[in-house]
Amino acid sequence: MSDDSRPSRPEPRTALRTAAVIPAAGRGVRLGPGAPKALRTLNGTPMLIHAVRALAASRAVSLVVVVAPPDGAPEVKSLLDAHALPDRTDFLVVPGGESRQESVRLGLDALPPDYDIVLVHDAARPLVPVDTVDAVVQAVRDGAPAVVPALPLADTVKEVEPAAAPGDPEPVLATPERARLRAVQTPQGFDRTVLVRAHETVTGAVTDDAGMVEQLGERVVVVPGHEEAFKVTRPLDLVLAEAVLARRRLNDGF
Repeated sequence: MSDDSRPSRPEPRTALRTAAVIPAAGRGVRLGPGAPKALRTLNGTPMLIHAVRALAASRAVSLVVVVAPPDGAPEVKSLLDAHALPDRTDFLVVPGGESRQESVRLGLDALPPDYDIVLVHDAARPLVPVDTVDAVVQAVRDGAPAVVPALPLADTVKEVEPAAAPGDPEPVLATPERARLRAVQTPQGFDRTVLVRAHETVTGAVTDDAGMVEQLGERVVVVPGHEEAFKVTRPLDLVLAEAVLARRRLNDGF
């Protein structure tokens, strides 16, 4: 059989430029009163700065757009200016909207036209390793319209009927097969035209940008995530994040 009979594969798009959008307009009420979640500090440095550095650590990412609270763009711009960031990466701060979806859309609107791949990353995932960022970018370059890093679940999951009042018992409806489930992380990566189309056409409540692309009927693929890319949501997560940073400093001089 000749090589000509093999199914063709899409050519890797290695020349495409990559930008990252970090929505950081949320207040993070589950962490308690105080500064917005993205401005809480880890080892004395705001989580947002850790997240920006994590994305900029990838040589594939040449622009990071931070979407600030609607009235907080000057403060966030001053914050970025006050911390050491890679010289080879450009940074842009734009005011966000009232919802995460609106903030991501405003970040997309701010992108120059010569960027073809877009990463969307939670500011509350400040410790994502660069290898995870690179894996997401590479999967988009290899032809996937949308890519999410994810981890297998360690716990059995139950689908329940939500209780009428907090604390009431909840009847179990089903036990999904754990081997088919994944806990999704960020950065999520996209072909820019696909993500823009999703934000132009999908309405209603969504929990992540990949879910919007799914509603378009486009293919979404999963690459391995990393346990250190967890989301800092509760006070206990801050303790865990500090422990990760301490271990990195000890092992890697991070």
